[in-house]
Amino acid sequence: MGEPLRVGMVGAGAISGAYLDRLTTLADLELVAVADLVPERAKAVLERVPTARAVSLDELLAASDVDVVLNLTVPLVHADVALRAIAAGKAVYGEKPLAGTAADAATMLAAAERADVTLGCAPDTVLGTGVQTARRAVDDGLIGAPIAATATMVTPGHEAWHPDPEFYYQPGGGPLLDMGPYYLTALITMLGPVVRVTGAAGRTRSERVIASGPRSGTVFPVDVDTHVTGVLEHHGGVLSTIVMSFDAVGSRASRIEVHGESGSLVVPDPNHFGGDVAVRRLGDPDWETLPVSAGYRDTGRGCGLADLATATPQRPLRASGALAYHVLDVMERLLESAHTGTRLTVDSTVERPEPVALQELRTR
Repeated sequence: MGEPLRVGMVGAGAISGAYLDRLTTLADLELVAVADLVPERAKAVLERVPTARAVSLDELLAASDVDVVLNLTVPLVHADVALRAIAAGKAVYGEKPLAGTAADAATMLAAAERADVTLGCAPDTVLGTGVQTARRAVDDGLIGAPIAATATMVTPGHEAWHPDPEFYYQPGGGPLLDMGPYYLTALITMLGPVVRVTGAAGRTRSERVIASGPRSGTVFPVDVDTHVTGVLEHHGGVLSTIVMSFDAVGSRASRIEVHGESGSLVVPDPNHFGGDVAVRRLGDPDWETLPVSAGYRDTGRGCGLADLATATPQRPLRASGALAYHVLDVMERLLESAHTGTRLTVDSTVERPEPVALQELRTR
C-alpha cells in the first residue's frame, strides 16, 4: 500500500495500447518513461499519459525514477533489452515469450538472480477469473483426478490484422511461440509442469501477404513452422494434446478442456482474462456454468505487473521468469521433437504459482 511501482516502457507498438489501458488505472503502477526505436511512437504515448516522458533506451535505463522495465519489444530482442535493464539494476517484466531462445532465457534468469532483481513475463491472462476459477475447480477435485487436457488455437494468421506481421513468421515467432504461451501457461497453472513432449509440425505456404494497413499487399517470407501439434506429459501423468495453427480458418472446438475421472471442465480462451467455466460431472446430462470463484476481477494486460508490485518473499510474483522459462523450454523441446521425430524429456521444471483469491486490483 506504499508508493506505486514506477514503470519505464520499452516498445510502443501494437501491444502497448492494451498495457496502457491498465497502467493508466491501477494505483500500484505509474508510467514515467517510454522508449521506442521510432521516437514518434514514444511521443504518441504522452497523449494518453502526459505525465510520462519520451526518452531514449539509454536514458530510460539510467533513470533513477524507473523501478521496473516493461519490455514490449519484439521477441528476438527481449533478451538484449532485459539483460541491459538487469545490468542497470532494474526489475523487468516482459511480453511473452521470455526470450527468442531458451538459452537466452536461462541467461536472463541467471543474471536476474545475480543482480537480485525480479524478472517477470507475460502472459498474465492466467491470473484472471477464467483460468483461476478453472484451476480452483481442478484443485477442489470437482472433476476428480485429472487425466487429460486439450488446447486448440486455430487462426489463418496475424497478417490479416497486424500492420507489421513479419516478426510472427521469423525465428522466435510462429503459432507455438506466439500463442502457445497462453495455452501452456494455463495448462501448467492447472496441471503442473511438463516432463516429456512429442510433437509434429509443418507449414502450408512459404510466403504471406499483409492484408491491412499502409503496407497492405506486401509479400514476405515464412521462416517458421505455422502448424504445430503435440502431446505434453505433465508431472503426475496428465496428458495434454495441443494444436497451434496459423494455417487454418478457425475452430469451434473449446479452447481448453480438462478431463478427470469424474467430470470434464471447459476452460475459457486463455488469451482473455475472464469467460465462463463449465463443468459436466459423470452421470449429469448437461453442462453447468460455475460461479466465478478466483482470480483478479475485471482486469487486463498489465495485471501481472501489478502482481509484481505487490509481491513479497512470502507470496512471490506469479507471472514469473521461472514459469515463462519452463514454458519456453517446453515449446522448444516440442519443436525439436517435431523435427527429429522423437519423444523428448524437458529438463526444466517449475512450481505452480500461488492461486489468486477472488479480488480486484487497486485502482486510482
